[in-house]
Amino acid sequence: MYEKDRRIVITLDAGGTNFVFGAVQGDRFVVEPITLPSNSDRLDRCLETMVEGFRTVIGRLPEQPAAISFAFPGPADYPRGIIGGYLPNFPSFRDGVALKDFLEERFGIPTFINNDGDLYAYGEALAGALPEINARLEAAGSAKRFRNLIGYTWGTGFGVGIVSDNRLHIGDNSCVETFCLRHKDLPDINVEEGVSIRAVKRLYAEYAGVDDDTLDPKAIFEIAEGERPGDADAARRAFARFGEVAGDAMATAVTLIDGLIVIGGGITAARKYILPSLLAEMRGSLHTFSGETLPRVQMKVYDLDDATQFAAFAQGDSRRIKVYGSDREIVYDPQKRIGVMTSHIGASRAISLGAYAFALNSIDRDAR
Repeated sequence: MYEKDRRIVITLDAGGTNFVFGAVQGDRFVVEPITLPSNSDRLDRCLETMVEGFRTVIGRLPEQPAAISFAFPGPADYPRGIIGGYLPNFPSFRDGVALKDFLEERFGIPTFINNDGDLYAYGEALAGALPEINARLEAAGSAKRFRNLIGYTWGTGFGVGIVSDNRLHIGDNSCVETFCLRHKDLPDINVEEGVSIRAVKRLYAEYAGVDDDTLDPKAIFEIAEGERPGDADAARRAFARFGEVAGDAMATAVTLIDGLIVIGGGITAARKYILPSLLAEMRGSLHTFSGETLPRVQMKVYDLDDATQFAAFAQGDSRRIKVYGSDREIVYDPQKRIGVMTSHIGASRAISLGAYAFALNSIDRDAR
């Protein structure tokens, strides 16, 4: 959408340990990333570091940037750019920090702050999964097109973002979240306890009967692949269980949103062990008291990373029907369908592109 735009937007990957500063122009990074310690436990040093990083980036640009735009952990009032509440990685922000106003006063340019799940979904919707799938459908001769997308990030937590008709849905309280849904089989436990890095570690330890906190999902994947000593069956079961719990939550969301699903984050490297149970959960059934069997979601669910399934997804159930009272025919495809895929541009790039597009779209909208 903005791949040919000449305006530059400064971005920030805000981690509890490090800040990584960059700049995007026309959907491309235009400076080498600058990494500084975030000093997240001391507010004055943290804000000084932020100013230092942005100033360094500006000094390397050929022109004044149009905006600053980045993701920051919540809770937050994102439209107003106020960060505050329980932030484990940024304890110094707990009492509330007017970060947007602070940065706009320092740099004199618009500043936009969002949740990383929101910006991830926005990046995938404008420059990643959604245009890619629609282009592939066009190339396959399909008339079907998608306008809605749910983006999930799998990592420390279970993040989500929703985009409809190129508009990011942020809600009335900056509180579009998925982590607080119920766990599939533990209704008094939140779903993130089953869909996160800690979930994979806990499940492997439980299934393998080990107590080794050094084993992260990457190591557990290597065990599953037979590349590292350990209980391969327990590793595969851990990822499969992760997929089942994620699939249950995602089925609830897609029933309400009705759009494509794209998943990003490091844990997607284990998709071969996760996706089968995830898709099986989404393709499952519900029942009525009268004995009727209903699909868990109305739409047929396809794995878009599988060439055979994508071909069936593109074909759908297209047919020609006559217009009553005339000889004219039209093409009709009654199959309701969605697809699930893993990110092809990566979560980090999608977040940066989402931040870039959100800033420019907001500037353009305000100028009308």
